[in-house]
Amino acid sequence: MFHKEGTKIIFYSLVVATILIVAADFFIATPWLRMIIQSIVLILLILVLQFFRNPERSITPNDNTIIAPVDGKVVVIEEVYEPEYFKDKRLMVSIFMSPINVHVTRYALSGIVKYSKYHPGKYLVAWHPKASEENERTSVVIENPVFGEIMYRQIAGALARRIVNYAEVGQSVEQGDDAGFIKFGSRVDLYLPLGTDVEVVLQQKAIGNITQIVGK
Repeated sequence: MFHKEGTKIIFYSLVVATILIVAADFFIATPWLRMIIQSIVLILLILVLQFFRNPERSITPNDNTIIAPVDGKVVVIEEVYEPEYFKDKRLMVSIFMSPINVHVTRYALSGIVKYSKYHPGKYLVAWHPKASEENERTSVVIENPVFGEIMYRQIAGALARRIVNYAEVGQSVEQGDDAGFIKFGSRVDLYLPLGTDVEVVLQQKAIGNITQIVGK
C-alpha cells in the first residue's frame, strides 16, 4: 500500500522510468552500458516506491498510551524550553527519519486539536539542534483526557521540501490515524509534561503505531 501523498510522484516516476528503459533499448547499442542505465533507473524507481509506502498498522486506540507517531530512531530525550505554545519547559522526545523509513505521520494519541500552525523556514539537517525552531515545520497540540495537552512537531530536513499536515483546530482525532506526511527526510518531536516516564531510550528504533512512548 502506498500513501495518497505519493500518487502523482509515483505515477510520473513510472512514466519516466518506462520511457528511459525503452529508450535505452532503442538508442544504446552497448549491452553493458544499456544494462547499467536501466538498472539505475529501476533502483531510483524502487527508492521512490519504498519512500511512499504506507504499511497497514491497525490499532485499538488507548487514552492511557502515547505511541510513536513515525518510524525512525530516537535521537533526543531531554528537557527543553518550548517557546511557541506552552512557553515553559517540556520533555522532548525526537524521532529522526532517514530516507528509507516510512514517512507517514500518525496521531500519537486521541483527542481534540487545540492548535495547528505551519511555519516556513530553513532546511538544516533534521538532527541539527536548531532544526526545531528554524526549519520548515508544523506544530500541532492535541488535548487528551489523560495526558492533557501534548504537542508534536513535524520538521523538514535538508532534503524535505513539503510537509503535509491534516490536523485542523477543533477536529477530533483518533490515535493511529494518518496525521500527515513529510516528503524526503525529516524528524518529529513530541513535547510531553516534565516528569513523564518515557519507555524509549536513545538510539532505539521506533515504529509508528507500534512502539509505545508513554504508558499509564
